[in-house]
Amino acid sequence: MNTANFDFHCHSTVSDGLLPPAELARRAAGNGVTAWALTDHDDLGGLALAREAAESLAMDFVNGVEISIEWKSLPIHIVGLAFDAAAPALTEGLAAIRNGRIERAQRMSAALAQIGIEGVFEGAMRYAENASLISRAHFARYLVEIGICKDVGSVFHSYLTPGKPGYVDHRWATLADAVSWINAAGGVAVVAHPGRYKLSGAEMRQFLAEFKELGGQAIEVVCGSHGNDNVLHFARQARYFGFHASRGSDFHGPEESYVDLGRLPGLPEDLKPVWRLFH
Repeated sequence: MNTANFDFHCHSTVSDGLLPPAELARRAAGNGVTAWALTDHDDLGGLALAREAAESLAMDFVNGVEISIEWKSLPIHIVGLAFDAAAPALTEGLAAIRNGRIERAQRMSAALAQIGIEGVFEGAMRYAENASLISRAHFARYLVEIGICKDVGSVFHSYLTPGKPGYVDHRWATLADAVSWINAAGGVAVVAHPGRYKLSGAEMRQFLAEFKELGGQAIEVVCGSHGNDNVLHFARQARYFGFHASRGSDFHGPEESYVDLGRLPGLPEDLKPVWRLFH
């Protein structure tokens, strides 16, 4: 595997990205990505197209997914990499998560209607090519369209995070669920963008210890939403817990993401890169 510039976290129109899998592959290759994973939220539907496009562009490709979980009532994401996409434990677990998304979206829309913003479910559905994966990002794009906020980030900050009027709780999978599904499929479980979670230092250490005990093997040290301080901090956590380190842009689309595909700093040289775990 040519891992000179690997990017193992991004999203297509199968979940909440703006580009279809093949176009995403072309953008990655054009940016110099040499090893790539598509990690759509809770769905594997884009993997075959992504792999075909990546291989036609001479990029190495690994299967990926980003699983929505809940830990101590906090939404957290776990990336799975290099797994068997036909493994029943994983495919059935992801189907169970998807089944709850539309009902959650309807409750979010009702909550926004209570503060005078009507019709958001229908508006958000226009942005969701895969209706079973309607998400807060689709809500945010519609709210920008109708002028509620100037950009997607502002919508999340003001309306769609815990404690804000458009956020509703949802029973996601557990940490144990996600790690077990990934491991049963022969893959590698990775904590996505750990710097984004509102956890104290003690809570983060507890979470990472539990993740490791359950069979988790890696964390994203370099990612689109991590500044240099985050990179240094989670590099220390990777060393302490013995995790391998991943690198991923979390690219969703042009002008909507922290960083473009493959345009990330390298991993600290002493860390063990996650691709060493791929078989």
